[in-house]
Amino acid sequence: MRKPARRIARLTHALMFASTLILAAPAFAQTASAPPAATPAGDGTFLLTIFLKHDESKTLPQINQQLKEQGYFRQFPPPGVEVVSWYVMMGIGQVVTLRVPAERLREVNRAIESTVWGGYRTEFYPTYDYKAAAQKLREEMNK
Repeated sequence: MRKPARRIARLTHALMFASTLILAAPAFAQTASAPPAATPAGDGTFLLTIFLKHDESKTLPQINQQLKEQGYFRQFPPPGVEVVSWYVMMGIGQVVTLRVPAERLREVNRAIESTVWGGYRTEFYPTYDYKAAAQKLREEMNK
């Protein structure tokens, strides 16, 4: 398959997946357990979402072997950094959200650079918990 066709196929799959999530969200919201509370203002931490995107030129056993050799399973996440969520996103890779003390950001970055690169491509996103605010807004708009 040519590159543009692969991109279109991936986009189509992503849109189908997103549509499924949107349609399933109301039912899921009623049955899912409550996530950890939002980070209180001023506690010195922030949420960091990391996309660990599969290197599709390698099989999963090859990726895992490389991660093992690089010390990933011992070093990521660094001790004392809380894992808030860790999901597999089919066709993409893994999505990890960490609660990071601000002074430990460099340590998290070094753990990624030292142990993840080569097995995964990475993307980082500062994140915040919007669930309570969104629920409040929904309730206000439905009055």
